Amino acid sequence: MGLVYRFIMIIRYNIKITGQVQGVGFRYSARNIARKYNIRGIVRNEPDGSVYIEAEGRKEDMDHFLYWCHRGPGAGRVDHVVFHEAPLRNFDGFNVTYF
Repeated sequence: MGLVYRFIMIIRYNIKITGQVQGVGFRYSARNIARKYNIRGIVRNEPDGSVYIEAEGRKEDMDHFLYWCHRGPGAGRVDHVVFHEAPLRNFDGFNVTYF
């Protein structure tokens, strides 16, 4: 019987979330959820009132994270989530950043 190798697919998404997403704890909740799923990257508020996230991790963990992004924390409201795949950046941890 041969050896079975598991390939772990790591992906990165750039994510923009609009709605009532600033001033409701979105960034810190996103950081906590990302750390729960071992996702690395950054989250920040944008001048246009949206939240921007760069996140990378295992495909199945990213699916959980994106699901959460569509719901957000208890406070606030998510209207739209737009994301696209991007080249990996090999972040260390997941952090809230500022302009």
